[in-house]
Amino acid sequence: MRNNRPYLIVSACLLGINCRYSGEKRADSRVLELIGKYSVMPLCPEQLGGLPTPRNACEIAAGRVIDAKGADFTDNYIKGAQEVLRIARMFNCRFALMKENSPSCGVNSIHDGTFSGGKIAGQGITSRLLREAGIKVFSEEETELLKEESA
Repeated sequence: MRNNRPYLIVSACLLGINCRYSGEKRADSRVLELIGKYSVMPLCPEQLGGLPTPRNACEIAAGRVIDAKGADFTDNYIKGAQEVLRIARMFNCRFALMKENSPSCGVNSIHDGTFSGGKIAGQGITSRLLREAGIKVFSEEETELLKEESA
């Protein structure tokens, strides 16, 4: 811990860092409010997996991460998830705040794999790996729950 605050992995896009698949910057004010409560570690699993910004939108279909043309990026997503977990372990992170609906970071839901805008219950590759490792994972929709953890 730094400054006696627990480390918090945050999907970098939620902080307005230019890493979204579209290249668009979109900070989430609910997430920005947490900066003083945690030692925030902004990470983008997709960039850590070797993907550029901007990049094609991807969704999980039949257990694989693909773009709308069917190109398979599963290996990049797995590599990025493994790097985030490695960093989490290095800093003894107990919490992560991830971008809902993302094929990497979705916490409770992801896009349905049809590229139609539909969503289904599920987890992104990174969020699932972090949870399996015992890290508590929250979405930007659950910042109030995360605030309770730091109280």
